[in-house]
Amino acid sequence: MNGKAGPRTAGDGSTRTRLDRGRGALGPALELVHTGRAPTRAVLTAELGVTRATAGAVAAELEALGLIRVDARPGAAAGSQGRPSHRLEVADDGPVALAAQVHADGFRAALVGLGGRIVATAPGCETVDADPAKVLGSVVDAGAELLRETGRRCVGAGLAVPSAVAEPEGLALNPLHLAWPAGSPVREIFAERVRAAGIQGPAFAANDVNLAALAEHRHGAGRGARDLLCVATGHRGVGGALVLDGRLHTGSSGLALEVGHLTVNPEGRPCHCGSRGCLDVEADPLAFLTAAGRTPGPEVSLLQQSNELIRDESADPAVRTAIEALIDRLGLGLAGLVNILNPDRIILGGLHRALLDADPDRLRAVVADRSLWGRSGGVPILACTLDHNSLVGAAELAWQPVLDDPLKALPV
Repeated sequence: MNGKAGPRTAGDGSTRTRLDRGRGALGPALELVHTGRAPTRAVLTAELGVTRATAGAVAAELEALGLIRVDARPGAAAGSQGRPSHRLEVADDGPVALAAQVHADGFRAALVGLGGRIVATAPGCETVDADPAKVLGSVVDAGAELLRETGRRCVGAGLAVPSAVAEPEGLALNPLHLAWPAGSPVREIFAERVRAAGIQGPAFAANDVNLAALAEHRHGAGRGARDLLCVATGHRGVGGALVLDGRLHTGSSGLALEVGHLTVNPEGRPCHCGSRGCLDVEADPLAFLTAAGRTPGPEVSLLQQSNELIRDESADPAVRTAIEALIDRLGLGLAGLVNILNPDRIILGGLHRALLDADPDRLRAVVADRSLWGRSGGVPILACTLDHNSLVGAAELAWQPVLDDPLKALPV
């Protein structure tokens, strides 16, 4: 640990020993506060399995780094006994990560602090150029402007894209709804634009649904799950992700969980992958609007049009029929995933969240009836709860080096 300032420079050897012992606990401690699992120093002590003195030294070090705030004078709850523990919170004015998201209907930049808190957002753009370099340059410029306006320190940048991203090169293999060339080196382009803008820290890129799942696992509906399955549809297509023991399962080269290409209607629509009746074309907003007999309008996104129809479904029997059809298709796909993955929780985002809200009993019944493990007690199916979860997940990529080793990532 760095011992240059404040409470870290106490001269007695015992304090120095506690700090040295606690350095390895800095990252785990920060992650506990970051994910809301250590709201007090007493909880932090128990979770880390260290002494109170070591936990106190760790908390003081994280506070000196500007990452958390330690409230030394918490109010005791009514009727409680003994001295209340110091409260721990992420620092409101601490560093941020630059998060960027590109999707078929536009792009957006934001600054995200610890705890998954969105600090500032730039106005979204609704036009996506066919040249990824132009798009990523624009979104980074928007993020750089936010950093100038807020004066925040930046730990790095993360990008969410609606495509499988191959590792280790960071290539967007199938940005089908963006008109970008297949195999675009999005991570390299993004990193170059980040450096050119003078933004400090490393740059990362990953699939948007993977990042949504990561954010929900740490800060939303997936918190506490061990094997979390996320399935979502945003503006076009269907994506999936699996979080195992707190880490994304991305496979040998970053391409795992392409759930959009599960067949749920063998006689259905042709899919971009060459098959027919895949979730990607049978359970996304365009499929829903088509099933409801609606012609998509250019004024607002397909997702917004679909969500508005679902909210008003009682006014039109055709919309209700479309809801039931897509729930059945989605349920069939989820049942197959339950049989293969045996998750302990499923969360749904985008249009799928709206379908779950519209008829949760029907969806859960389809999954239970068509899956072996569903019949043994059912898998909880919940709606994603975070706004802009892919943006928050993009920021998690940039925060990860800080969570791994705060002193190395944030030298003072």
